[in-house]
Amino acid sequence: MRTYHFLLIFFFGSLSVATAKLTPLAPKPDWHVLDKYQQTITRKEFSDLLNRIYAPSAAAKGLIDVTSQEAKIRTSEGRPPYVLKFAATTASARPVPKYWRRRSEIKPVTSRPLSGVKIAIDPGHIGGKWAKIEERWFQIGKSKPVVEGDMTLQVAKFLIPRLEAMGAEVSLTRSNAEPVTGVRPSQLRKNAAASLREKGEKATRQSLKIESERLFYRTSEIRKRAEIVNGRIKPDLVLCLHFNAEGWGNPAKPSLVDKNHLHFLLTGAWSRKELEYEDQRFEMLIKLLNRTYLEEKLATKALTKSMVAATKLPPFIYHGPTAVRVGNSDYIWARNLLANRLFECPVIYVEPYVMNSRSVFKRIQAGDYAGRKSFGGQLQPSIYREYADSVAAGLSKYYSGR
Repeated sequence: MRTYHFLLIFFFGSLSVATAKLTPLAPKPDWHVLDKYQQTITRKEFSDLLNRIYAPSAAAKGLIDVTSQEAKIRTSEGRPPYVLKFAATTASARPVPKYWRRRSEIKPVTSRPLSGVKIAIDPGHIGGKWAKIEERWFQIGKSKPVVEGDMTLQVAKFLIPRLEAMGAEVSLTRSNAEPVTGVRPSQLRKNAAASLREKGEKATRQSLKIESERLFYRTSEIRKRAEIVNGRIKPDLVLCLHFNAEGWGNPAKPSLVDKNHLHFLLTGAWSRKELEYEDQRFEMLIKLLNRTYLEEKLATKALTKSMVAATKLPPFIYHGPTAVRVGNSDYIWARNLLANRLFECPVIYVEPYVMNSRSVFKRIQAGDYAGRKSFGGQLQPSIYREYADSVAAGLSKYYSGR
């Protein structure tokens, strides 16, 4: 009996030690998925991407230990590390297994600039009746409500025919103002309680409601979209369309501001705290080993030129460790967001226009229209068409090599 009791303590004690530290709703990683990346990357390239883009400021130290021949990666506590073997040279590296294609790997079937390119458009947020829950809704007096999820979908629907006319095969992650996930906030109360405990916050009726809603729209919804992108669409590029905003103060009496700006986000800049989670370490390595960074950077540079020319917007500058500048552009930044890290292909996260900027607010209130209208003495197109046209122009230039 005493031996049996000792074995139970040993068994369950071992289980607790090896328990994975996971972010809310994340599945436990299957580290053997990385087996296909064995000897596909050199130590030099791995270290460069890790330290410069994905985990700057030594964020991965002690979690990913790099030697001359391999990387030892911490998995669950109490479990042996996963060992990734490096290729001896670039020439001897095995091919990178991936579902997406670089621009150089796409063979056009016609003379159109996007011929053969598979593009997924992810219209940010949900919109509609869910917009207030998402905190992507505001209204000034009796004005038309500003709803980011509805606006991004409108841009996406303008963008589709523009890209298809240039030969692209285009898919949407959502086509209406309804969630893609079948999960609802009421089903996430236990997860919300665990999330609040993890953050050291008290679980009250109100905090549970807010956290359940946050997990619904910010986690479950995005994870479901990632399933669609990686499992069904398998595109060469994902465009995550968003509008930006500055703090608008009291939600009941939101404020307009003078600021207006533009920036783009690539995947990167994990913090030490984020990498302590096993799922985030795993997801970061999938992105790194997929080698999406260079394709993201080159495509985004083309979009930057076209969108800056069309919008005349200044860059948004990050201050602090949450993002790192990519190259010498003030417009392009690497940041760790759930959407851009879960999509296992190049992702361009587009953030133009400050929705509660005085100038942008007027254009949003004008709705969509053909031609140009005067705002402050300046003739401007519909904000939705300007957005779609400038994205299409950038992709045309990138894939045509201009």
